[in-house]
Order: sequence, then C-alpha cells, then structure tokens
Amino acid sequence: MSPYGTDRRHHTLTVLVENKAGVLARVAGLFSRRGYNIFSLAVAPSDDERFSRITIVVDVESAPLDQIVKQLDKLIPVVSITELAPAAARVRELLLATVEAAPDTRGQIIQLVGVFEGKIIDVGPDRLTVMLAGAPTKLDDFEDLIRGYGIVELQRTGRVALPMLDRSDQRPRAGAGVTGPAHHPEKAG
Repeated sequence: MSPYGTDRRHHTLTVLVENKAGVLARVAGLFSRRGYNIFSLAVAPSDDERFSRITIVVDVESAPLDQIVKQLDKLIPVVSITELAPAAARVRELLLATVEAAPDTRGQIIQLVGVFEGKIIDVGPDRLTVMLAGAPTKLDDFEDLIRGYGIVELQRTGRVALPMLDRSDQRPRAGAGVTGPAHHPEKAG
C-alpha cells in the first residue's frame, strides 16, 4: 500500500501568503525549527497576483494542529489559514510514472490508464510515461496496480485542495473548517 493515502493523522491546511521572495523559506523554516513534519507541500500563485496559496498536509503526531496554526499565524507574510476537513474539501494530486511496458503487457497498461482516466504522455520502445490526476486514494490504487508491471520512476506533486462548494449559493461550505484569518496589526493601514 502506498504511503500517500488518507490518514487520520494528516490534516490539510491552506495558507494564503504574500507573494514575495523568501516567504516559503520562512514557512518551511518554522516547520523545521519546531520539528513539525510536513507530509505534503504544494505552492502556487493564487488568482490574485499579490498572494500565493500554500497547501500543507501536516502530520499531527509531530505536533497538535492548533499549535501549528498558532505558529503559522505569527508569521507576517501569512494572510489567512484554513483547515480543510476531508468531508468538506476537494483534494487532488498529480502523478507521473514511467512504467515498464513490454509488447506483451503494453495493451494492459494502456487499458489501465484509460480506466483511471489518465493519459499516456510519452512512449518508448519498452516503457510508457503516464499522467494521472485525482484524489489521493485514486492515485494510490493506480500505483498499487501498476507496481506489478515495474515502475521505473514515479513522482507525485503533493496535494492541493479547496473547500467544496455549497450547491445552493456556490460559496465555500461553512463546515470547510476555516481556522481563521491571520491577525497582523503592522499590516493594517
């Protein structure tokens, strides 16, 4: 079984930060100094160029979640912190894998990629490189099934997540686990 699956000790935080040089280093430094374990980390600019969104999957066995949130909240570049409850979030990951694909098994691998709604992105004489995006458990299942064919290389992006929409008014669900905005008086103005 893959180590990437859903685990009760892993909690997803989305952290909106100022899009400035060194911010990721400050966040990572906080985790390192405090001995907090990061299970997964993904960073990208948000829809507003002034901010980036960091999705951090934290291992709450390394420290209580409220302690991690309080420490993150103290960082000046942090604008807001949201804990995404698994039942109220859409969580996705990307997997790239190069798999042994001899002529006698190539068709089976191609069919498996299709069943999981993946894509073949590179073809060699005896190998295929595949791409699959989806929920972490879906990627775990796919990884388990292709392992028998021979995984040459495998890379997963880490999780990204957003709150599920409330279908009645298209706003994020109230139960998405919002931890709250970061409060920094020096930013007021």
